[in-house]
Amino acid sequence: MQKLHYLDNAATTPVDPDIADLCCDTMKQLFANPSSLYTPGLRAQQAMETARRQVADSLWAEPDTITFTACGTESDNIALQGAAKRTAGWAKNIVTTGFEHPAVAHTLKLLEKQGWQLRVVNPEPDGTLNAEKFLQAVDKYTGIATFLFVNNETGALQDIARLAQQVREKAPRASIHVDGVQGWCKHPIHLPETAIDSFALSGHKMHAPKGIGALYLRKNYRLEAVYGGGGQERGLRPGTENLPYIVALGAVAERYGSGIKKRLEKAAALNERLRSALCGMEGIGLNSPADASPYVLNFSLPGIRSETMLHYLEQSGVYVSSGSACSKGAASRTLLAMGLAPQRVDSALRVSLSDRTTQEDIDALCEGLKSGMATLLRRR
Repeated sequence: MQKLHYLDNAATTPVDPDIADLCCDTMKQLFANPSSLYTPGLRAQQAMETARRQVADSLWAEPDTITFTACGTESDNIALQGAAKRTAGWAKNIVTTGFEHPAVAHTLKLLEKQGWQLRVVNPEPDGTLNAEKFLQAVDKYTGIATFLFVNNETGALQDIARLAQQVREKAPRASIHVDGVQGWCKHPIHLPETAIDSFALSGHKMHAPKGIGALYLRKNYRLEAVYGGGGQERGLRPGTENLPYIVALGAVAERYGSGIKKRLEKAAALNERLRSALCGMEGIGLNSPADASPYVLNFSLPGIRSETMLHYLEQSGVYVSSGSACSKGAASRTLLAMGLAPQRVDSALRVSLSDRTTQEDIDALCEGLKSGMATLLRRR
């Protein structure tokens, strides 16, 4: 069989086999409803609270700051819509960036239809966010300030602790939300030491199954509920809890929440190997900032549409993407917001790594790119 070189980990990661086994065992052994008052229900409840502590530990937080959700998108929705209801009595505007994930961007569009003024600060041409411009958009009527930890398309890495503190100093009543999906367990963050009110994370970006996420809410920070239901998860995410996946998320947090620095160093070495190889290929332009997360690298090819190269690489068992998985091939919102030329946007590829990525994967990609450019450009 052809060896698979999977380099689209920002879309989703392979499930850790040990985590999959744990999930399956939990499904069979702890089948009771965690809200039930008898012993099997109590055991299910105890397993859920263990997972809550494990996720909290990965953020250096307390267990009661963690709410389990179905995914990062739901976490973003609960945080943003809840904050909008929380601040609606006095606030008028929401400040955000022009390269948020659709989970945030589309939710803010819904809030805009409800009367909120959106103040969108686009990234610079090099892919970075100008923090000063972001802060200039914040005023005393800002109800929500929201920004990414790691951009899912370019890997642009934001100093979220510093920016949150600066926003807090200028707008003490604002709710500060961070989409941390691409940064969780990849970059260290001690959330209680920051001014961040809410932080979204997702399991399937870190070797857990799809369909589980969590929302951190700062101690004593209260959100207005956006769902009705049975009152589970303090009423913020009512509905019978998905215990097997919650246990899986907790196990992922425990396994990958430590050793972050060592894994970062490995990712940085692989990223540099790829960057060096790309710089040796004529016409390729890097779209990721120089100080981006090493887990993501975005670049454009000379005169070859990204979809064409994507399928050429697939023939060799190399899998990359043309941008956010949610876009399904549409032009990159992030690259357009950076002001890049349409031809460069149309030829962009995103490579995203995990702790399982190897030098062999990187070398297979580089060989595929060289072969692809020689073949596809000749056909034009």
